[in-house]
Amino acid sequence: MRIASVGGRIKLVRESKLIDVHKVSDGRFGPTAADVFEQWTQFRDWAAHDTTEGDTPLNESEADAPVPPSPQVFGIGLNYREHQIESGLPAPEVPLVFTKFPTSITNAFTQVALPTDQVDWEVEVAIVMGARAHQVSRSDAWSYVAGVTAAQDFSARDVQMRPAGLPQFNLGKSFPGFTPLGPVLVTPDEFDDPDNITLSCDLNGVTLQSSSTADLIFDVGQLIEYLSGIVILLPGDVILTGTPSGVGLGQTPNRFLTAGDEVVSRVGDLTMRHTFVAAGA
Repeated sequence: MRIASVGGRIKLVRESKLIDVHKVSDGRFGPTAADVFEQWTQFRDWAAHDTTEGDTPLNESEADAPVPPSPQVFGIGLNYREHQIESGLPAPEVPLVFTKFPTSITNAFTQVALPTDQVDWEVEVAIVMGARAHQVSRSDAWSYVAGVTAAQDFSARDVQMRPAGLPQFNLGKSFPGFTPLGPVLVTPDEFDDPDNITLSCDLNGVTLQSSSTADLIFDVGQLIEYLSGIVILLPGDVILTGTPSGVGLGQTPNRFLTAGDEVVSRVGDLTMRHTFVAAGA
């Protein structure tokens, strides 16, 4: 199953066409993403038996991020083996967790203002929760997941790394537009192996990141087990699972985004496209 949020209304996506959930379910589900995620299990079961055909083509550039407003957003650092090697840092013993503020969330096709001259790209597979999760085991973790979507963890490295010696990641990764998600949410059953999802990132037509979640140090089950052992995860919460090697900070010399650049991010068969302008432009 695939869902999209368009114009504030949740839609089923079938054969690249949209079905208005609220209308087709006679008001049982929707109309917003928040409404659907609060009843995710019932909604998923209903959608599995609904046979309505879509009549409006999906325009991915018009889709909102497919999550409820103001979710908890968790980022995971150094979670790909090749990226950990690229960083020159030792492999983490437990997941390295930071948060991104929800006002940084945007959709899959936007223009992003560059607040500094050290903004980096980080393509990620995003996991969106479909149920309240607390003290969930690794073996049960995927059953709490609503779906997967594409993400970027754009990062102002100069802000992220200050103060010297005691970096504070959250603010440097939470400027407006720094957490694009979308364009649709894909349920885990659509993947042959949800623990082996491909992802890549192109900058101005050149592929700089290309990997699979099979290279994760801590897989999705481990991340959910770890996080839910500490906090309560809620329906619609987002976990950015980490980024592979090939970020700008790992280039020699470092390469950061500039006005006019275009970043294309791919997760499975999902694609996002972002362009950049100078702040205030």
